[in-house]
Amino acid sequence: MKASLVLTFCAASLVLASPLFAQATGTQGTQTQGTQTQGTQTQGTQTPATQPQSPPAQNVSVGQPNPENIGKDQAQQLLEELSVSKFEDSAFWGGSMPLDMGVIALKRLEGSPAGKKPIEQEVKLGIKEEDKYVLGVKVSFFHRGDSFFTVYPANPLPIAGIVKTVSVWVVGRNYNHVLKLLFTDSMGRPQEVTVGTLNFIGWKQLTVAIPPTVVQQDFHYGAASGITITGFRIETDPLDTYGTYYVYFDDLRAVTDLFGQSKRDTDDMADGW
Repeated sequence: MKASLVLTFCAASLVLASPLFAQATGTQGTQTQGTQTQGTQTQGTQTPATQPQSPPAQNVSVGQPNPENIGKDQAQQLLEELSVSKFEDSAFWGGSMPLDMGVIALKRLEGSPAGKKPIEQEVKLGIKEEDKYVLGVKVSFFHRGDSFFTVYPANPLPIAGIVKTVSVWVVGRNYNHVLKLLFTDSMGRPQEVTVGTLNFIGWKQLTVAIPPTVVQQDFHYGAASGITITGFRIETDPLDTYGTYYVYFDDLRAVTDLFGQSKRDTDDMADGW
């Protein structure tokens, strides 16, 4: 009798120690996964990494070049928007074109683009100038063909500093004529850049960036900087050189970097005599 009880007890011990019995009765559940770190590290409680915020967008119209990011690269910048000409005096401007292609006439007319905004620096300084006229240009073509005409100031218009952009308001008449800006660099060499195509209706502000390849500075002569505007040239489309063509200009401006000029010694001598 004692021998049978001993055998029965040993058999029960073997069964309890068996892994199969443990799985069947869930004894491995005593080693609960709830006490492991995986059970508490849920994706829902993880804090996402903080993403760096991008700087605020510049106040630049869509499609317009940003003066801070173009032109000649400078370690420090002091950008200022300057008024170059308001086209108030038509006698200050002249026009020319090939004699065998047509005739050109200029006239001062009252008007102004509705979207034109005053220059902030002029408002702060209380500068008020007459600004109620625009420059009208009338071209009468003799025949079709490759042609151009030029609108130029009586005296060249210098702009100091490192010029970044030049803008002008133009009335288009939906022709495929191309407007170009004519100027000289700081060494007096003639340059030109394409401003845009005049294939639109009504007033539009056209802005062009001055390429960094244009020489605007001489390290030997600090006063010799910037560019000098000598006029505009409109290259006409041969298919549109017929009849009479009208174009209007207003509010010629430039954005320039005046940091070098602000750091120049006030008692420095002026060259060019």
